[in-house]
Amino acid sequence: MSKNITKLLSEDDRPHDVADNKKNKYGQYFTPELIADFMINLADITKNTTILEPSCGEGIFIKQLLKKGHKNITGYELDNSLIPASLSKTIINESFVAMDTHKKYNLIIGNPPYIRWRNLEQELKTELSSNQLWNKHFNSLCDYSYLFILKSVELLEDGGQLIFITPEYWLNTTHSKSLRNYLVQQGYFEAIYHFNETPIFENVHVSTIVFKFIKSNEKKPFINFTKFHTNKKLTQEVLENIKESNQTDHVTYMKIAQFTENKNWLLSSETINEEMRYFENKCKSPNTTSSKSFDNATEYPTIGDICDIGNGLVSGLDKAFQLSDEVLNPKELQQRLQVVKAKHLSPYLYTNITNYIYVNEIEEKAIFEKEYPNYFKKLFQDKKKLEKRYQYNRKIPYWHWVFLRNFTLFSSSKDRIFVPCKERISNKDYFRFSFVEKNIFPTQDVTALFRKENTRESIYYILAFLNNKRVFQWLVNNGIVKGNIVEFSERPIASIPFRKIDWNNPEDVYNHDLITTYTAQYIQTSSKGYLEKVHLIFDDLLN
Repeated sequence: MSKNITKLLSEDDRPHDVADNKKNKYGQYFTPELIADFMINLADITKNTTILEPSCGEGIFIKQLLKKGHKNITGYELDNSLIPASLSKTIINESFVAMDTHKKYNLIIGNPPYIRWRNLEQELKTELSSNQLWNKHFNSLCDYSYLFILKSVELLEDGGQLIFITPEYWLNTTHSKSLRNYLVQQGYFEAIYHFNETPIFENVHVSTIVFKFIKSNEKKPFINFTKFHTNKKLTQEVLENIKESNQTDHVTYMKIAQFTENKNWLLSSETINEEMRYFENKCKSPNTTSSKSFDNATEYPTIGDICDIGNGLVSGLDKAFQLSDEVLNPKELQQRLQVVKAKHLSPYLYTNITNYIYVNEIEEKAIFEKEYPNYFKKLFQDKKKLEKRYQYNRKIPYWHWVFLRNFTLFSSSKDRIFVPCKERISNKDYFRFSFVEKNIFPTQDVTALFRKENTRESIYYILAFLNNKRVFQWLVNNGIVKGNIVEFSERPIASIPFRKIDWNNPEDVYNHDLITTYTAQYIQTSSKGYLEKVHLIFDDLLN
């Protein structure tokens, strides 16, 4: 299916015009001829090269290859309605995932389908459940595409080329680590072309890469990396300049180090990587150790060592539970949840609180209707929508929130730090870590941090550190980044290096106390002079 770049990590990760599109059960979005031709021109092939296209769709790659005189081509496509009659002898109407072959190919090229397990058709789930490669390398947290990539490498001849167009995100997500390790073991990347959020596919807004992978026991030290910085539509001229590495506006060419096992893959220059290593080294302390509770043990303390972290509560239909100026009785007034939404967060501070209905303790509809009549009236308006929410394998009353993840953590009598779960950075050079008082809750668009009991550093010191420019740069290069969007779930936040205080060093303690005081004063007064003092102290600590 040379089309399915849009069945991404989850429906929440996709824009609504993509997530809600019911085009067909396989989510078909087709590779433009311009891009297919660009990818074919990256291949080192002759007229006799054996070529495989594992997800053909309407056969755009095969059509272009045939035009160029290539004939030794095999294609697979599960959806028979897509296969053109002219290609019926070239494209096999079978599942590439299920097909059993020992034939090897010199070139495998295409656009694999990207579908999260929970969005797969039952027939595809059944197919995967008995697939040896899937069961060996992946699980139900992984994407359908991973198997296409891995199986394609399995079917390459030694020295064979894999050229795919995919979203960028699998280069650094947790659940794709097994795939990344497999690729490192099997060969190397010759080239990666990063097209940012350029609109390549119709109604799809996602950061896209084209990569060329070589299956080989020998490794090359560097990858030829090209980044297209603008979001303007690609043209033949632009792609030709990129292919020839011509210097133009909005395009950067560099060599980056080959990827390694058990690491996120960073698409950044060695100069940037060196700056990140310098920051990490400044966070090291001879008298502190990391608990190393997450993947990739580090030599420096991390935010995960000093904070408990949790993603916000899920209502399942936010607008239904939000309160505005409704008249409420005393009992209803007591059953409100105070929430700070992502849109109301800014660095250090938040600007507004939203009240929500929260009656999850009420199980009986009769009690809910009698004792909370105004809540009942409001939620009843959206009853049908509320009953269609994802049920998390249980029957959920329509007046309940569907997922109270981390509720105990959020109910603690501690001040906390909120940050949006996702942050677009195309027009900013900061993140929005905000101080929030106790008894205020995050919903699903916010992640919250709480000082652990054994953490001596103040919440104000932690807050100021997280809002420091060096943390911004580190996350942009080491976090989970999809195009211009940085994700703030538990794992990426927990991995942030942290500059702990040496409590045996009077100067260190003095700096901690100054940062704490100035940060607290800024939160109280919004006077930016206090932040300038905080930045100067961190310059001393981290330079």
